[in-house]
Amino acid sequence: MERWYRSVIRFVQAEPQELRPLAWAFGYFFCLLCGYYILRPVRDEMAIQGGVHNLPWMMTGTFVTLLAVTPLFGWLSARYSRYRLLLAVYLFFIANLMGLYMLMTSGLYIEWVARGFFVWLSVFNLFVVSVFWSFMADLFTPAQGARLFGIIAAGGSTGALFGPLITTGLTYLFPVPVLMLTSAVFLAACIGCIYQLEMWSRSRSVFHRENSGAPLGGGFLAGVRLVWSSPYLLGICGYLTFLTMTATFLYFEQVRLVAQEFDTPEARTRFFSMLDFATNILTWLTQLLITNRVVARLGLAAALLFLPAVSLLGFLGIALWPGLVVYVSFSVLRRVGEYALSKPAREVLFTVVSREEKYKAKNFIDTAISRAGDASTGWLVSGLKALSVTTAQIAWVLVPLMVLWAWLGRWLAAQQRKQIGP
Repeated sequence: MERWYRSVIRFVQAEPQELRPLAWAFGYFFCLLCGYYILRPVRDEMAIQGGVHNLPWMMTGTFVTLLAVTPLFGWLSARYSRYRLLLAVYLFFIANLMGLYMLMTSGLYIEWVARGFFVWLSVFNLFVVSVFWSFMADLFTPAQGARLFGIIAAGGSTGALFGPLITTGLTYLFPVPVLMLTSAVFLAACIGCIYQLEMWSRSRSVFHRENSGAPLGGGFLAGVRLVWSSPYLLGICGYLTFLTMTATFLYFEQVRLVAQEFDTPEARTRFFSMLDFATNILTWLTQLLITNRVVARLGLAAALLFLPAVSLLGFLGIALWPGLVVYVSFSVLRRVGEYALSKPAREVLFTVVSREEKYKAKNFIDTAISRAGDASTGWLVSGLKALSVTTAQIAWVLVPLMVLWAWLGRWLAAQQRKQIGP
């Protein structure tokens, strides 16, 4: 047992006292992304049922919803402790899932329910994942983040592996609305993990006890103010904007091609589920075996540069050989790079900022800024297509922009090192 214990510590690169919070954080992210990925194939099918031509409107609806929700989150975080804030967020979304179950089983306004579900899940995904990583950045130091965030992210990828399998199995036995209740069960499990992590944090020191029990303070628009007053946070906004714009362009084209290739909703849902499963198993392996070693040995810059480099090659491929196989291959590789390397690295960037910035500014960046990139890209691509601009021509324009994205990633890594100090 002692030998096995030492092997685990060496593999995850954790200190003995870090294993308990690492296990709870791993379980927390597992339950969170399992609950989300149970619903993700449904969202992709709802995008087709709601009309592919309506995607820009649905993404704009997501952006507008987030603009309304962000000040509310800022107001709550100014008045409630960290634990109560997290509890309120998850109970709210569990109640939403119960409402969606009742709407879907009613059979009324099917197209509008499909569009509403697409918007809701897009908001849900960004919001709960943003809150999760804010919590992690608040619990762990920058050095711990560099070593442990890859393993924690692997917890999410493990959940993301099980989610599509649960969806595929349940759709053979029950109607789609039952998936809402299944996802709600996993969100309820997240609350138990949050409690355990909160108790661990309070046991560490007087400083952590006082911080965890105190509201963040500040105004309800503090997140916006903090972002616009910090070049470092604006740089993170720029990095995320490049990511969301390129991802949205790929998503639009992939959905369009899938709608042409497959005739039935069941076939499309299963295709999206299989795509998610392939992506998630590759992500899981990368996070467990590569991520923390890349960050520890090559530095944060290497992890932040991976996605721009892959995107540069991918858009060259689309420009030369557009087709579903190229899109799917590029999409899978990009998502693996995003979840296994870019995402954990971006979260390490937030370990050096203030607590208010970790929650309020980060939430604004991860939600409103992210979906602003989605919505603007959706309308831009639709407008260019209306002007008869081809997909290959758009891909050629994106190629040099990937170089700028890479430069920004390197600059952010250098700024993070400066903020840590000698």
